[in-house]
Amino acid sequence: MISQEGALVLFSGGQDSTTCLAWALARYARVETIGFDYGQRHAIELAVRPHVLQQLRASSADWDARLSEDHMIDLSLISRISDTAMTSNVAITMQENGLPNTFVPGRNLLFLTVAATVAYRRGLTVLVGGMCETDFSGYPDCRDDTIKALQVALNLGMATRLKLETPLMWLDKAQTWSLAKQTGGTTLVDLIRSETHTCYLGERGTLHDWGYGCGQCPACELRARGYQRYTQEAI
Repeated sequence: MISQEGALVLFSGGQDSTTCLAWALARYARVETIGFDYGQRHAIELAVRPHVLQQLRASSADWDARLSEDHMIDLSLISRISDTAMTSNVAITMQENGLPNTFVPGRNLLFLTVAATVAYRRGLTVLVGGMCETDFSGYPDCRDDTIKALQVALNLGMATRLKLETPLMWLDKAQTWSLAKQTGGTTLVDLIRSETHTCYLGERGTLHDWGYGCGQCPACELRARGYQRYTQEAI
């Protein structure tokens, strides 16, 4: 059953956000997307976003009818106030606090706050994000407790009843591939594999069986390992 609520999906052009967008299109009557240019090292994801949106529209007449406005927000201030491997050309390493230096402090908190502001203006009552604390790098702003706390804060601060949906929160990467298959069939899986971008280093020279990427950064390792388990389980 399709909900008549409107949803705003945080859409980067990567595997997780594309899966979440398809998930939302299968559930909500009106779906808008929002992306953020924050000076990310893998800015290629911003270049693939429009094509992925176009391919999603082409894959389903129903999805085409439900998919509405796309919003691109300049949050380059993040790269000016942070010093991370996601915003600078430095090696990916572990920090003394136990987190990889790919962690961008406050990024998801800011993303969701800005998205909530856009949703308020657009009359949308659901935010959908690809945060996950199952197969992830330990980022504290991806945890379920963080998302729930932020939902409370946003609704108190804006006097709204906004819902924050995280369909991947308790899924590993193999299950994320499976969710894509359940939602959009092999067409969606093939689109995610060949069109989306997840690699932290922005490498897009070689198409592997699991998609484009360097094959060595944490994002590529998670994606590749998940795809291998997904294909093995599908046999």
